[in-house]
Amino acid sequence: MDTTLLTTLAPALATFIVGILITPLITHYLYHFKVWKKQGGKQALGGHDATEFNRLKGADETKTPRMGGLVIWGSVAIVTLGGFLISELTGESGSSISFLSRSQTWIPFSAMLVGAIIGFMSDFYDITHDGKGLRLSARLGLITILSLVLGWWFYTKLGVTDINLPFGDVLTIGWLIIPFYITLTIALYASGVIDGIDGLSGGVFASVFAAYTGVALLNGQFELASFSAAIVGGIIAFLWFNIPPARFWMTETGSMALTLTLASIVFMTDSLGGGNGILLLPLIGLPLLATVISNVLQISYRRMYGRKLFRIAPLHHHFEAIGWPSYKVTMRYWLISLICAVLGVITATLI
Repeated sequence: MDTTLLTTLAPALATFIVGILITPLITHYLYHFKVWKKQGGKQALGGHDATEFNRLKGADETKTPRMGGLVIWGSVAIVTLGGFLISELTGESGSSISFLSRSQTWIPFSAMLVGAIIGFMSDFYDITHDGKGLRLSARLGLITILSLVLGWWFYTKLGVTDINLPFGDVLTIGWLIIPFYITLTIALYASGVIDGIDGLSGGVFASVFAAYTGVALLNGQFELASFSAAIVGGIIAFLWFNIPPARFWMTETGSMALTLTLASIVFMTDSLGGGNGILLLPLIGLPLLATVISNVLQISYRRMYGRKLFRIAPLHHHFEAIGWPSYKVTMRYWLISLICAVLGVITATLI
């Protein structure tokens, strides 16, 4: 078990070191090419100015570079592909230095790269078209296509038709596993707006992926655990530079890569791994769930009653709007995320 733990945690250390090393180069180009919005602020879904958001964050958008997510997925890609190439060149295919495997990590690794590319496109348009990135409908369309392909793969190629329930029970839904995967992916993508305060998203996502590292280990999915740990290392490297005052923001290329990867890991740690990855998500990802729900409640309440339920949605900005310092919001979210991660792993051992 000691060797297993070492080979699981080593990728986290490797991606952290690589992330720290590549950040100066990434930062140089982000500032050199002025990769930030040229005009701050945004509009609400109704088309009017988002006054509370613009008051809180509008000015920062014109001086903080975007695309910081490059540090995360870039370091993970370098370590993952580097380990694979080294193991192939040395003739030690399948050795502990490589955790890229068709059975466990090809799907989440591919999801990460595709999400990173789509997010990069959105960020690029955001900084070159007066803050107007890829339209939400376009992003959702691309994500739906990707999740449809992956959902179909889970169903037809891997034979996933069940959702594991506590204590060995299963819920068989057959082909409905495909629309379920699409819905889960879109919901997790929607939670990516938690990237709204310096340091917030990094701390939350690090806790979530650390918890799923533990879940994968409990399932005996050691390559998947190593890959999840590698993502944690990349996030921590990003977080080193994202704590206030942030050197850059994660934005779409980071949040889309992480949320699409998380959706696939959640599925991989469920019936395929003999665990309860799906059932554990509301607990492990509680801050992400709260982010999505607060947005849904805000929109629904406004349409029903003509006024806002929160000062601003998502929820973390509401706390800022009522007077909480941003660092207090971030620290409390981190604490809640850590507690949820620990409770999630403990629950995984019990059910």
